[in-house]
Amino acid sequence: MNASIVLFTSDLRLHDHPPLRAALNEADEVVPLFVRDDRVDAAGFPAPNRLAFLADSLTALDEALRERGGHLVVRSGDVVEQVGAVVAETGAGSVHMAAGASGFAQARERRLRAALAERGCALTVHDCVVTAVAPGAVTPAGGDHFAVFTPYFRRWSQQGVRDVVAAPRTVRVPSGLASERVPARADVREVSPGVPPGGEAVARAGLTAWLRSGVAGYADGHDDLAGDLTSRLSPHLHFGTLSPVELVHRVGKKDGPGPDAFVRQLCWRDFHHQVLAARPRAASADYRDRHDRWRDEHEAADDIEAWRRGRTGFPVVDAAMRQLAHEGWMHNRGRLIVASFLTKTLYVDWRVGARHFLRHLVDGDIAANQLNWQWTAGTGNDTRPNRVLNPVLQGKRHDPDGTYVRRWVPELAELDGAAVHEPWKLTGLDRARFDYPERVVDLAEGLARFRQGRGRE
Repeated sequence: MNASIVLFTSDLRLHDHPPLRAALNEADEVVPLFVRDDRVDAAGFPAPNRLAFLADSLTALDEALRERGGHLVVRSGDVVEQVGAVVAETGAGSVHMAAGASGFAQARERRLRAALAERGCALTVHDCVVTAVAPGAVTPAGGDHFAVFTPYFRRWSQQGVRDVVAAPRTVRVPSGLASERVPARADVREVSPGVPPGGEAVARAGLTAWLRSGVAGYADGHDDLAGDLTSRLSPHLHFGTLSPVELVHRVGKKDGPGPDAFVRQLCWRDFHHQVLAARPRAASADYRDRHDRWRDEHEAADDIEAWRRGRTGFPVVDAAMRQLAHEGWMHNRGRLIVASFLTKTLYVDWRVGARHFLRHLVDGDIAANQLNWQWTAGTGNDTRPNRVLNPVLQGKRHDPDGTYVRRWVPELAELDGAAVHEPWKLTGLDRARFDYPERVVDLAEGLARFRQGRGRE
């Protein structure tokens, strides 16, 4: 019997999986392979929260394959060496995998293609598995990517997405293949207590619930910090337990401003991937250098630590940072607020914040995380690079009753309504009742420092 290999990466599902469908169409037996790549480990990217979610997702993938007569093959080491070993063991004539946008993914593809060619094995890399529209599918005249979102969104909307691929009913795996034990969440230490479960079944149930009762109100409520009216599907998109193509199809069938606004957010995700695919260095270097004279980590050490711990003295900032520490997730509006506070008010390099997010976020995606941080810091695609989000005004606007702050900053639970956003206005004995820190910076002083550092004064 002939065999083919499907290398799973950020696409841990069976529904709408073009590489798996292609492998099944061309071979009698298929090896569903996941490699715990030691190069990823060496880069320091794995973090406990993501490892726990990954373990859930791999367990669910293995269970779904076993329901269809197969199983997941797990190996550890260099991905090129491990794929080559499975090719040698099975005589596989082809390998299928999803395309990635990062510099790491592009280098992995080049190394695999060269190594497999030496073995007479073909590598097919499939677009529109990790993204709804391939990074290079729409480009501006005379350029390799769109640097501004709005024209990209217009072209992306006209492009359309491919049809959804059905999940297979049967997967036959060659017998006798060695496999490591599928990781379990219990193997991972120091996981944040509120990290949600992973896996395709959880993702699909979450999508069904979102379509039934959440998406209709998304346009009006997605910035409501206390209401938490976001989909919470971002970790599933990151690990590929949910297909962005299927998500566009299913949400797009519904009419109204809510579904339209949500599809626009899916386009933002593709936008960042097409930027990173064209400019891999943007993962660590300014997309547009503003000649910032950032405070270094030694100079700003105390402020950075207060920000990480949720002890800045600005309640909405602290609430969002504590949510991140507890859940491995943060409301999108909270992400904008805390990123602006770190980069514009404390005037700390965006890479410091981006690294902290990647250490904790379950949905810590290189494209979305790094480029959203750059957007907020003013070194990315933002057409208004000097915008500053005032944390007090943002708190009052997006948490007007203070419910979100009181949920995550219990020290301030006794304060009523919007007063929770300005505890420093408490006087005398009243102020002494609360075990809450003083502000690490005066907002006006922080703004002046930012303007001076960026050369505007």
